[in-house]
Amino acid sequence: MKVSELMTADVEIVQPDDTLQTAAKMMADLDTGALPVGENDRLVGMITDRDITIRAVAEGRAPDQTKVRDAMSEQIRFCFEDEDTQEVSRKMSQWAVRRLPVLNRDKRLVGIVSLGDLATGGAEEESQEALEKISDAPPGERRV
Repeated sequence: MKVSELMTADVEIVQPDDTLQTAAKMMADLDTGALPVGENDRLVGMITDRDITIRAVAEGRAPDQTKVRDAMSEQIRFCFEDEDTQEVSRKMSQWAVRRLPVLNRDKRLVGIVSLGDLATGGAEEESQEALEKISDAPPGERRV
């Protein structure tokens, strides 16, 4: 099965110059813990609720004044829409991530896939294996 069959295609992005408060409000409205960060039609990072908490609030930065770019993860892990679910699960395990942006071969964002998508979309075995490996990763190595 291809990732494009399971991914969430309607993905909201946040801009790097938006505030963390804007990102947190978007997360609350969308009921998600992570958002892709886009600029000039390109994916430039990811921001998570944990990034906001650990990289900003815990350091005393004001969420209404701190920019997304100051707390986002710039190292972007992603998959392609035509990859199979087994390969994507392997990547999630290897990188200790629970979500991946999905790009087309022109490297444009077309969706996001989560372990939940894999589990409910017919890739139960792969998602279970990925979750076990992610859960066994040391806390500092776990990602989105």
